[in-house]
Amino acid sequence: MSVVENIRFRLVDGVTEAEFRERDRKVHFEYMAKRPGFVSRASSVSADGEWFVVVHWATPEDAEATINGFFAAPETQDFLAAVDKTTVASGSYTLVNQS
Repeated sequence: MSVVENIRFRLVDGVTEAEFRERDRKVHFEYMAKRPGFVSRASSVSADGEWFVVVHWATPEDAEATINGFFAAPETQDFLAAVDKTTVASGSYTLVNQS
């Protein structure tokens, strides 16, 4: 059974959208896309600067293993440094329908 995870957050003061887009691209290609069970990932930003990232995993175990290593991985540190941790909200959902 596949899993869809999401995370919403804002950037720390001083990090521009352009700078963060590069950090997001790096974390996508250098970390997330290389993880076992990775299916897809999409990032978006609202008009008022809130970011929303959706990641699709083949199994809940794949998602959990990646999250367990995410905060210590060298490839994620620039991304994490740009995220205002006080604004983070996330969720994990079982995929029931896909078109």
